[in-house]
Amino acid sequence: MSEFSSIISFHEALYAGRTSCTVQVRYYLDRIAQLKHLNAFLEVYEEEALEKAQQLDARLKNGEQLGVLAGVVIGIKDVICYKGHNVSAASHILEGFKSLFSATAVERLLAADAIIIGNLNCDEFAMGSTNENSAFGPTLNALDNSRVPGGSSGGSAVAIQADLCQISLGSDTGGSVRQPADFCGVIGLKPTYGRISRYGLIAYASSFDQIGIFGRDIGDVAAVLQIMAGPDEFDSTASQREVPNYLTHLGTSADNKTYKFAYLRDAQYHDGLDKEMREGFIDFFEKLQDQGHMVSGKSFEYLDHIVPAYYVLTTAEASSNLSRYDGVKFGHRTEEKNLDLTAFYKKNRSEGFGKEVKRRILLGTFVLSAGYYDAYYTKAQQVRRLVTEKLNEILEENDAILMPTVPTTAFKLGEKTDDQIAMYLADIYTVLANLAGVPAISVPLCRHSNGMPYGVQIITRKFSEESLLQIANRLMAKEQVIVV
Repeated sequence: MSEFSSIISFHEALYAGRTSCTVQVRYYLDRIAQLKHLNAFLEVYEEEALEKAQQLDARLKNGEQLGVLAGVVIGIKDVICYKGHNVSAASHILEGFKSLFSATAVERLLAADAIIIGNLNCDEFAMGSTNENSAFGPTLNALDNSRVPGGSSGGSAVAIQADLCQISLGSDTGGSVRQPADFCGVIGLKPTYGRISRYGLIAYASSFDQIGIFGRDIGDVAAVLQIMAGPDEFDSTASQREVPNYLTHLGTSADNKTYKFAYLRDAQYHDGLDKEMREGFIDFFEKLQDQGHMVSGKSFEYLDHIVPAYYVLTTAEASSNLSRYDGVKFGHRTEEKNLDLTAFYKKNRSEGFGKEVKRRILLGTFVLSAGYYDAYYTKAQQVRRLVTEKLNEILEENDAILMPTVPTTAFKLGEKTDDQIAMYLADIYTVLANLAGVPAISVPLCRHSNGMPYGVQIITRKFSEESLLQIANRLMAKEQVIVV
């Protein structure tokens, strides 16, 4: 692993002349080459990253002031646009397409002198929980290559797990940052919906999608969130709220403040939760109580309704969002000749989209159809409102909700590909935060007897990332959480 445990420690060495941006980039390029079999990166920007590093070193030597993320090496999920670089959403339908602009989040990172080292593998159009739906092959879990890394941001999680970059970006529609973070034993943050601009993020479900952050240090995650968050004239859903100084306020979490935590009894004692993990969470809650925190169980009667509601709503939005990919202006175009326009569209989309994407488009089209709209889509929106109201009610009375991130540890490659219902139900603990639009973070908790890590998910009120990060930092600082 890198000798630098955080961005702060790297910058201390950089400004003291003990290392350089070029040395840092070369280190990660070597790691990526050595661990190529993990298939975390789809493309590595080797020459560009080295050139940027050399420019930063020259500026530093000349006494120029560098940005707050100077030399920080970042990988981005292949659904986030970077001008002049390929972005395919891990799909053949966009294979070979170069972005014409950069996402706002990417622009802000570059303005802070971060170095983008490459784009990362993911499930096609961010649809999946294992990274097995990528058109370019699955990413492997670095701890056990026979297991999945989680998804859809599996490449982003493994990039941090295997020390292939300092920070990585993913997207979280129903847990696609937190679930792979849990499977890989790293930190995964999903901010409040609207906290980070979605401009330049390829849409899956527009009212759920949010760019998220992977890291090994809470301070690193806070620093990157600080840069990317805030209003954006290109995204009307981006919040106009002032962005707190997350990193500065993080230090206040080292005091002796006690918190009022809630856990959801319906989640903690759900039949689908691994028994060993259940006992681990009970022990964890008891430790918190011993330290003076309040931990109480709350009823959440809608738990078994949130996954169906989530998949009705997200597939409906996906059906609309993905209708633009027809192979006419860009993307995959069939080689078959003499087709009429309708057959041409069908052939392009049939060849370009993978099985899981087609499944969700069809499901979304079905629930939006005239005969079923009220029975499915309207009903799911009503469930979303009830879930949000209940969650907000619990959060009004507590500082945070603690719950599992996933019901099991990382499973074997191919283990659940033939049972899509079981795959979807595995999202039972993560989709809650997306339905309500609240921030959530997964931090490593401990190891299972099978050798794989699992974490605790922390959920707080909307736009309370400051408190969320403080709580996460507090838990990790107290060494209750074991970092993999």
